Amino acid sequence: MAWRTCRAALLLFFLSGAAEARTLITVYTAAEAEHLAVVKQALETDIPDVEIRWVRGSTGHLTTRLVAERNAPVADLILGLSSQSLALLKEQKALEPFRPQAADQLRAEFLDPTEPYSWTGIAAFAVGACFNTERASLLGLARPRYWRDLADPAYRGRIAMPHPASSGVGLLLVATWIQLMGEDEAWIFMEELHKNVAVYTGSGDAPCIQAARGERVLGVSFDMRALREKSQGAPIELLLPDDGVGWEMSGMALVAGRPAAKSEAARRVIEWASGQSAHRLFARFFGTLARSDVSSPREYPLVHQQVRSPDSLRWVAANRERLLAEWERRFSSRPQ
Repeated sequence: MAWRTCRAALLLFFLSGAAEARTLITVYTAAEAEHLAVVKQALETDIPDVEIRWVRGSTGHLTTRLVAERNAPVADLILGLSSQSLALLKEQKALEPFRPQAADQLRAEFLDPTEPYSWTGIAAFAVGACFNTERASLLGLARPRYWRDLADPAYRGRIAMPHPASSGVGLLLVATWIQLMGEDEAWIFMEELHKNVAVYTGSGDAPCIQAARGERVLGVSFDMRALREKSQGAPIELLLPDDGVGWEMSGMALVAGRPAAKSEAARRVIEWASGQSAHRLFARFFGTLARSDVSSPREYPLVHQQVRSPDSLRWVAANRERLLAEWERRFSSRPQ
């Protein structure tokens, strides 16, 4: 009995010592909830002395929170936030410069284009529309071909769109329309579209989910959510308008001002996320990855070069607050 008690005490000692040896990393993410458990398990298996604590929120909420916390940061790492937000956070001195060793193995468009190098892309997504073909057929609605077709009065009350202040997809849509149409024409288009929008959602995937359920005929969203809903049997067609498709990327960065031990552990997470094994995992969720030597088995339209450049990224980061203020002034009456 004494030996059993001693052995149990020794086992408890070693287990507690192993737990203490793990570094807890707080990670802010806007990634979809169903991805997080999978990524956490793989990451902690490959880096056993690191423990991940996710703090998930919408892109707009996390961006605002990170700016507010930049003098007293809570997060150690950002993993799964739009590059537009990362560029803004870099301007706000909220990021610690760091370039992973694997950066030279990544596609050039996924790398921070300005010095000091502070963030790295993981995977890209494109904005489009989730079109419920069954509901459209019942209502006699034609398939939209161009963005302007979404302003057709036939779609009155039948569209859902993400709110630009809370959703990175929503802000990307506004930026895409401005780049395609010019700012004056884009606001005119959004005024007409607003008449057709039943609800502005807090996340970028919610409009597509609503369309998949038949609650809306069309949800303005992003490509991989449309393909996911379709793969699960929803009568959804992904629409990529002929007049141009904006794309964005999910990226990662160190948060400035964290203790050295936390920063060192977060660096190893970024190195891991830049590698092949992590990208093979990300390929389950995305179609276009930062690594060209890892391909996605998912059906995916390669559109990521259509409306995007380092200049447009910097423009959106510089004009984010102005665009959101103008959008709120015009459209805040619609429920969210």
